[in-house]
Amino acid sequence: MILGLLLALVAGSLVSMQNIFNSKVNEQSGSWATTTLVLGLGFAASLTMSLIVEGKDTFSNFQYMQPWYWFSGLIGVGVVICLMQGTRLLGPTYAISIVMTSQLGFALLWDSLGWLGLEKVPFTFNQLIGVIIIVGGIIVFKKGESS
Repeated sequence: MILGLLLALVAGSLVSMQNIFNSKVNEQSGSWATTTLVLGLGFAASLTMSLIVEGKDTFSNFQYMQPWYWFSGLIGVGVVICLMQGTRLLGPTYAISIVMTSQLGFALLWDSLGWLGLEKVPFTFNQLIGVIIIVGGIIVFKKGESS
């Protein structure tokens, strides 16, 4: 569990850092060029690491996967574009706060409904209160920024 927490913390810091870098690249080159650069370099890096770590087994399990899962890379295009534009329009902290809350809310929805191949997890009042508190925190954060 500790390892999972540490990895989640690292992922959060990396997403925030990537969002800032993407925003800076976007200032010089535009959204689609930035998205191409980000996802192209990501593809090259992940393919290289996969071949180093997994070798010839890198693509061996695709035959057992639902074909519609293969399109997650296309979702990544939307993620990068929306994050860059959101950061440009709202600033990094506010944009990332909203992104994280949206992630939590939709993950809760998909878990509760058992969508996208997930095991159905019962929805609880405590989960709803947690999301409402986070949204309240973002509102307090934004109101404090403007005063």
